[in-house]
Formats: sequence, structure tokens, C-alpha cells
Amino acid sequence: MIVVQLPILLSLLRTAEASTVLQMSAPSAELASLASRLSSVATFALAPVKPPALELLVGVSEQPPTATARQAAPASMKTRENTTQSLRESELATLAGEIEGCRRCERLVAWREQVARERRAAYAGETYWGRPLPGFGDPAARIAVLGLAPAAHGGNRTGRVFTGDRSGDFLFAALWRAALANQPSSLARNDGLALRDAWVLAAVRCAPPANKPTPQERDNCLPFAVRELALLPELRVIVCLGAFAWDAALRLLALAGRPPLRPRPRFGHGVEAAPLIGCFHPSQQNTFTGRLTEPMMDAVFARAQELAEHAPAIGAL
Repeated sequence: MIVVQLPILLSLLRTAEASTVLQMSAPSAELASLASRLSSVATFALAPVKPPALELLVGVSEQPPTATARQAAPASMKTRENTTQSLRESELATLAGEIEGCRRCERLVAWREQVARERRAAYAGETYWGRPLPGFGDPAARIAVLGLAPAAHGGNRTGRVFTGDRSGDFLFAALWRAALANQPSSLARNDGLALRDAWVLAAVRCAPPANKPTPQERDNCLPFAVRELALLPELRVIVCLGAFAWDAALRLLALAGRPPLRPRPRFGHGVEAAPLIGCFHPSQQNTFTGRLTEPMMDAVFARAQELAEHAPAIGAL
């Protein structure tokens, strides 16, 4: 479709009206009348414009391909990937809510809530979390870090496993040195800590008395770990902090239907039994005595990162 600008049309009409060469005819008279009417309309105040004399409107189907159009297919694929990731994150959030509301183990429920009421003097002014703890970290993680259970005045207080206690101080400093965390410490649930390529969780989700859960309490919690790790499709390695976590990891792999490792591997610092790597727990008993040092833990995470580059994904647990 062609659009002729109004000023030019008026000019053409006036030229036709003023011409002495052309004989005035009925059509010419009508043309002059039209010009007169258009002139009266054109007397309204209009903002000055400088459009081209002729403006060719091209249909959408005739437009040349743009960069956006050329990228439509990859963008579509990215949209599907983002949708899948959002769905997975939503499922992780749903599972986290289920974990936080669990009251399956009467002894653990009573203890965690008692600790939350009878707060340690140093934290007397704080409101304790006092509930079970889901894992946290990067949903695209290739490395999972499995601990024993939340500390009574650590995760049970802050609401995030390993946050706000000495074990967590040692662990997150190591993750930071390995570029798996954005900061070397974590004191509160919303302190800005972010993990990259790592997911941290505990075998037992409630703080246990004397830091010693029973076998039944462990078995009650393991299905949560199976479901949680199954929602991490890039997972390749599980770093087990201590013998308890090592044993729990072997059990959760069995619960997921994976063939048992034969002979059953014994825990040790640096021991590998794919997809597991053993590491001494960063408790004060180990770090204060030198049984676990920073270089020792750094070596474990360096090895985990090396394996994550080449090992196959664990797959749906």
C-alpha cells in the first residue's frame, strides 16, 4: 500500500485547479472542490513533520529476517531449558517444605524444640529455627557434600545446615578456596552465601542429642536425600564428611536401586568408591587436633572437581 503525504496532495490539486491549459470539466470541478475541503481541514494546527514523499508499507511477511528471527530456534531451546530448570527448582522448594514440616522422629522433634526454647546464652536474643533442614546450593551442582546432621546451636539456630558453627566455618572456607562458594564463611541464613557447582545437605535433618542420631532416625531421613539428589541431574560426585555420612551415602544409593559396591568400601579420608569420596568431618575434634587440615580438605575438593569433569552423571537416584 502507498501513502501520499497530505501537503503534496494539496499541491497537486491546486496545480490542477490553477492550470490555464486544462479546460474546466466536471471532474476538474469536483477535484477543485475536494482541494478546497482538504485546504480547510489542513488549516488546523498540526505539528510539523518531515516524512518522505512516499512511504512504502511492507507486509510483515515481506520483512527481511532479523537477528531475533534468526535466533528463534536457539531461543526456543533455551526457553525449554529454563522451563525445565524452573520446574526442578520448584520441585526442590516443594521438597524443602515437606522436610521442614517433618515430625517423624519423636526424640529428635523433642530435642530440637527444647534447644530452640532453652537457647545458649550467646544467642539468647535470637529466634531459633528449631525445625528440620533441607539441603541448599546450586541446582546444577555436580558435587554434593553430605554431612551428618545439623548442629544444635548451628543449623538448628540459623535454619541452614553448617551455617553458624565451627564445622561450617571450616567447610565453607574450603569451598570458597575451591571457587565453589562466593564467600569464606556463613553466619546467617540470609548472609548472601551462594554455592556454585555444589549442593550441601545432611544425612539426618534434625539436630540430634549428643550429635548422635539412631539408626532408625537415619533411615527415616534417607528417603529425603534420595529424592533431593534425584532432582540434581548434573550430580557426579558425593563428598561424604565422616564415617556416618559415608555409611548413609552407601545406604541411600542402595535405596535408589543402584547395585551395591562389592566389597563394601570402608570409610577413610581420601578414599574413593565412585561416586563417593571420603573426607574427615570438619568437627572441632578433628580440626583442632590436626587430624583434618586445610590442605587435606582442599585436596578432597580438588579431586572432586577433577572427577566431576569426567565422571558420568549419577542419574536419577
